[in-house]
Amino acid sequence: MKKTLLSAGVLLAVTAVFALLSLLPSPVAADGFKQTVWSLFPPVVAIALALMTKEVYSSLFVGILTGGLFYSNFNFEGTLVHVFQDGIVSSLADSYNMGNLVFLVALGTLVCLMNHAGGSAAFGRWAASHIKSRVGAQLASVALGVMIFVDDYFNCLTVGSVMRPVTDKHRVSRAKLAYLIDATAAPICIIAPVSSWAAAVASYVDDGNGLLLFIKAIPFNFYAILTIIMMLVLAIARFDYGPMAKHEKNAKETGDIFSGLQQMANSAEENANPKGRVMDLLFPVAVLIVSCLIGMIYSGGFFAGAGFVEAFSQSDASVGLMLGSTVTLLITVVFYLLRGVLKFSAIMECLPEGFKAMVPAILILTFAWTLKTMTDSLGAGEYVGALVKNSAQGFQAFLPAIVFAIGCGLAFATGTSWGTFGILIPICLDVFPLTDPLGIVCVSACMAGAVCGDHCSPISDTTIMASAGAQCDHVTHVQTQLPYAFTVAGVSFVSYLIAGFVPNAMIVLPIAAVLMIATLLVIRKTWIASAA
Repeated sequence: MKKTLLSAGVLLAVTAVFALLSLLPSPVAADGFKQTVWSLFPPVVAIALALMTKEVYSSLFVGILTGGLFYSNFNFEGTLVHVFQDGIVSSLADSYNMGNLVFLVALGTLVCLMNHAGGSAAFGRWAASHIKSRVGAQLASVALGVMIFVDDYFNCLTVGSVMRPVTDKHRVSRAKLAYLIDATAAPICIIAPVSSWAAAVASYVDDGNGLLLFIKAIPFNFYAILTIIMMLVLAIARFDYGPMAKHEKNAKETGDIFSGLQQMANSAEENANPKGRVMDLLFPVAVLIVSCLIGMIYSGGFFAGAGFVEAFSQSDASVGLMLGSTVTLLITVVFYLLRGVLKFSAIMECLPEGFKAMVPAILILTFAWTLKTMTDSLGAGEYVGALVKNSAQGFQAFLPAIVFAIGCGLAFATGTSWGTFGILIPICLDVFPLTDPLGIVCVSACMAGAVCGDHCSPISDTTIMASAGAQCDHVTHVQTQLPYAFTVAGVSFVSYLIAGFVPNAMIVLPIAAVLMIATLLVIRKTWIASAA
């Protein structure tokens, strides 16, 4: 009853805010709810309800239904057709989305195989003799996440499967592991020149200088760089704050790494083969890395004559990861049969078991993609793009901070970084030429804002993947991560204000790093004092 009243209250409050905003003049010619502030209403409702009620499936569906109603102007038949045919069916029929689902299922099956073969348990035993502390377990998770920079999906699931035994051994909560995975996924990919994200950003620059622009923007990507600094400071200083502190306290003092939420736990390790060795985990992971890398450059035409960098810049991550994970699965099956650690019947049992383990992530992803379709059909991108373009003149020094804030909001509401790039980067390049240092800062602010919003959003596919990789309750992951992401976002916003007046990375980046560390030390002192 309380949850129902709370949901109704949140819905009324959000509706009232949007009603007031709708009174402001729209920067584009509106058609009903389309290309107005109301186009952002469906995802905001879904996010607000998910955070308040902790019911992610129903919240996402309410957002989808709201989008369908707005699109059809509250026509019953039009709403059903738009939600199911244009939304859910089209999202699942999309080749890029389906490739990601195949990759997800293949990874789920691969993890299940590694667990049953005893590879995960053996790695846990090895790590216990080499990684001696909770700090070491967290730093190892960060290091592995940084090393796997090719793609955020690949990062989330690989780091999760490898590091879960280690962090569990040292009583690191699954919520903290999910944060470390998420914070080394998109924030690392967005500053890695050889990644699917670099290819996405480069594709929005028409004159072939996309990769060069991406590289120039890296030192100004304050959100990504400060996120890495924050993870290191939190681990080394051994403190947490906000909801995460409760989960970490439960893990350290009672060994309850889920804080009572064990529905995502995987018990396959309990039935692991005692003959398993560390190579039963490391070999499949190594093959996966190599196969996915080859798959990505294959999809970019490397074997048809394109150069390595060119192949990466035009690669299709969905195709590459799908092919790489499938090849890895086949090689792993043969490897385990030759090793004698699993019988063929046990391997076949892992297929549906791995699929079932990924069903929650698949369902959330499907709803998140459908919600994005609803938002796109309402013209949210056109509305925000026109809003930014109309506000660009006269505020040039403040534009990096403004672009960062708008990028955060748009990516948070839509759950997509790449869509945010597509809207904001062309606008930044219209306002500033590529040779203008402030233009580089603005493009970087767009990328940083998109990653920040993506990092925070419950409907982001990367956030969903991080929950799946850590096998952590999704809403718990979002709630514990938000204070950390907001902290970095606040320092990044201030840094972009400075960069608007001093567009020199050699000056602004050290200032941003000092601000980040100082902010965390103040929070640590305040949190400890309030807990005393």
